[in-house]
Amino acid sequence: MTEATDAPFAPNKPEIGISKELSAEEYDRLTDDIINALKSVYDPEIPADIYELGLIYRVEVDEARFVNIDMTLTAPGCPVAGEMPQWVENAVASVPGVAGVKVSMVFDPPWDQSRMSEMARVALDMW
Repeated sequence: MTEATDAPFAPNKPEIGISKELSAEEYDRLTDDIINALKSVYDPEIPADIYELGLIYRVEVDEARFVNIDMTLTAPGCPVAGEMPQWVENAVASVPGVAGVKVSMVFDPPWDQSRMSEMARVALDMW
């Protein structure tokens, strides 16, 4: 059973679900560590991380600490489309306590610039 909240992942408002079985401390640590892991992944052609760009649509952590992620790309024909899910999986799998990661590529809804955080807009000079 998971409890959904978008508060920790507010910049881009991905759907987030973390098992109620985790303690508050573990929830906070996993949330922070997963966000930091996601922020370590960049599209090589864009000077903003995938989290701030709003490419992460859903993150779900179950009671076994297995993480399922739905993500998208800025464009379906992105040159790193085949590699980026593996980059995300590797980054999140490196978080202490994460048992495993599955990244699914989704294109519904299509990504648009409204999903970007203010930080990404500044980095890309898009006011």
